[in-house]
Amino acid sequence: MNYAQIRRYDVANGPGIRSTIFVTGCTHNCYNCFNKEYQDFSYGKAWTEKETREVIEYLKLDEVKGLTLLGGEPFQNEIDLLKVVKDIKKEVQKGIWVFSGYTYEEILRDENKTNLLKECDVLVDGKFVENLKDLSLRFRGSSNQRIIDIKKSLASNKIILFDLK
Repeated sequence: MNYAQIRRYDVANGPGIRSTIFVTGCTHNCYNCFNKEYQDFSYGKAWTEKETREVIEYLKLDEVKGLTLLGGEPFQNEIDLLKVVKDIKKEVQKGIWVFSGYTYEEILRDENKTNLLKECDVLVDGKFVENLKDLSLRFRGSSNQRIIDIKKSLASNKIILFDLK
């Protein structure tokens, strides 16, 4: 798995101050994607244990509320990313948000993608759609995208939207 960047502090991709991992590689090719260069699976640097340790140290900071996974497409890096998330959760218990061009329903149809989903807390799902772009939306770019409470949705077997209060 390659990554384009790791941010110690990010306030744009989930509530509060978060640390973020931007993986590379995505085949969705959304029109006007804001991370076009991150679609290339060979872009960026190879993920190693060093990067996992770096993210763990960021997440141990009191001011950091949680971790956000973006890309590229996290669910096209799901096997490697699952190991990273599990390693992080051995040392730090903070909420994990994941952004994906896949819908919740599409993710649930794939066992490997579902395994990663189960390790996360909130999913922002759906491809960015230019003609549904809405700058007033929090944490998403177009109105088709949903912010889903993963744990509640899995438990109730129906989609429960995350409360942004």
